[in-house]
This record gives sequence, structure tokens and C-alpha cells, in this order.
Amino acid sequence: MSIEISNETSVDMDLDEVRKLARFVLDSLWVHPEAEVGITLVDEEASARLHVEWMDLEGPTDVMSFPMDELTPGTPGNVSSAGMLGDIVICPEVAKQQAQAGGHSYLDEVLLLTTHGLLHLLGFDHEEAEEREEMFSLQRELLEKHLGRPAPKETIA
Repeated sequence: MSIEISNETSVDMDLDEVRKLARFVLDSLWVHPEAEVGITLVDEEASARLHVEWMDLEGPTDVMSFPMDELTPGTPGNVSSAGMLGDIVICPEVAKQQAQAGGHSYLDEVLLLTTHGLLHLLGFDHEEAEEREEMFSLQRELLEKHLGRPAPKETIA
């Protein structure tokens, strides 16, 4: 599995832990071992620019997902198709604000956002109440298994 991570900011981040979590999430959802995903940390200016360009919304945001090959999770004994899962863009400055508001660590917030972004790449959404419950329950379950403790409270709207 190819997990490319790039930090285009001056904010320190434990990229190894982000990579471990991404691998755990993708393995847990039976994503093909040859699937590819990119995770990029960007500053508020770049996040705001992408937010307007792709979502037509003003200001920086915490996480955005850009699916490529529309891969979906596999099942036990039947992994997903191989291909380019897509890219996740995370803004550390927004993540820091959300971590503080949520009363948990900055790293926990980035891990939560990474999980959230990966689930979006795999076709999960939270527009409808039923979809939201499914996605956020799975997000919480995956984070708790990876962390070995309760997951941070979601700050994602």
C-alpha cells in the first residue's frame, strides 16, 4: 500500500503516526494492498484557496478529500480493487483550533481528520442522518481500535 504524506507547513507533525493510522484504517477496511493514497498538510491560505475552488466555500477548512478511482471497502477475504484512492488535504492550524475546542491533543485531531478523510475517499458521507451515524460510528470504532483508548470527540461538522 502506498501512503504518501507531505507536510507543506512549518507545523510539526508525527507523520509516522499518521501513516500508521492510515495503514491501519485501510487494512481494517480490506483495501487492496496496491492502493495508493496521498495525505498533504497545508497552511490556512492553501486550505482556503482549495475550499473556494472545490467547494465554493470561504475560509480554511479542517480536511478535504479528493477521490480518484472511486474505490470502496472490501470485505473479509475479498479486498477492494487496486487503484488510486485519492488525496486528503488537512490544515494543521484548523486542526489545532478544533483540538483545543474539543479538549484533546492536536495529534488526536489530525488522526481523527485522517480517518474521516479516508472514509470519504472510500465513499462514506454524512449528508443524511443515517449516513452520518454509519460514518461517524465507523470512524470512532477505527480510531479506538488504533489508539487503544476512547477516540476524541468529533469536531467535524
